[in-house]
Amino acid sequence: MLDAKMYEDAWLSSAVSSRDMMAGDAAKARQAVLTKPAGSLGRLEEMAVFLASCQGRECPEISNPHILIFAADHGIVEEGVSAFPAEVTTQMMLNFLNGGAAISVLAHELGAKLSVIDVGSLADDMPDGIVTDRVAKGSKNFRHAQALTREELLHAFSAGQRAVMRSLDAQADILIPGEMGIGNTSAAAAVAAGVTGRFVEDICGPGTGLTAEGVKQKAAILRAALKHHGLSGENDPLDVLLKVGGHEIAALCGSFIAAAQAGCPVLVDGFICSVAALAAVKINPGARDWLIFSHKSAEPGHGIVLDALEAKPLLDLGMRLGEGSGASVALPLLKLACRLHSGMATFESAGVSAGEGK
Repeated sequence: MLDAKMYEDAWLSSAVSSRDMMAGDAAKARQAVLTKPAGSLGRLEEMAVFLASCQGRECPEISNPHILIFAADHGIVEEGVSAFPAEVTTQMMLNFLNGGAAISVLAHELGAKLSVIDVGSLADDMPDGIVTDRVAKGSKNFRHAQALTREELLHAFSAGQRAVMRSLDAQADILIPGEMGIGNTSAAAAVAAGVTGRFVEDICGPGTGLTAEGVKQKAAILRAALKHHGLSGENDPLDVLLKVGGHEIAALCGSFIAAAQAGCPVLVDGFICSVAALAAVKINPGARDWLIFSHKSAEPGHGIVLDALEAKPLLDLGMRLGEGSGASVALPLLKLACRLHSGMATFESAGVSAGEGK
């Protein structure tokens, strides 16, 4: 376990809640007597059992999903690593609020509560409807300087925790953290390389739509940045987040840990969210027990991060939008898993003969 005392934030390494394995066993027993061949609903059965252990009841239900979008800007954009300018971060936050973004449409269709939290944008001010919880406007350009100060990192962790607590106070039963930040695939790739020890060239991808030559240049910039900060091999995730992370990546990390400590399952989105999840699990390994991985992103580094987490995502749709969109698309699968689990008849109640071995 990392030394959380040096960060004066002992909550990061505090124990997480334990899932109710007796409820999970009861759910397995129910699955065994439903009117279908054993295992025929595949991972839908696994998800029902998993959620039963999370909720502590034989028949789980998802009725109040909350989507938390953490937004911040990145100084590394100055190096030309993104196809879009930095001002798009603020413009997209307003688009979220006005209902025009993909995640806004998904939240509406899913009946999910959508919260947008500014944890480090360059905006001077934001309208009502966007939560402002920041201590700095963007991270530093980590090609030449440390991305975050210690105080900024701690604030971002706590901003993630505060967002989770607000949702749980509103009775959320599953959380979908997401992100917005021009340049954040660069920060996430650098964090992933710094934590796993893998070559950044294996992880770096097109992000907002770079050409093959642009990806090559981006990888070279990130490689130089990692060398500048002495991040070779596997490193302490807290040190990596300080040197090459971002406000929203740290807030995501804090949200994963806080949700696990509060006993709330989390549906993890794509590349950037999975990098934050990997950092969270490195900081507090117990957080892994509360994470469901929604989809495999088209970003090339996502598979490496998923392997490091020993995660098997539910979907592979070639998505790479971010915003929590892939996780939101996977949410109906979890709802259906719950409905099938609770709504199907048993062999006995339906008067259907069970197969051998039942």
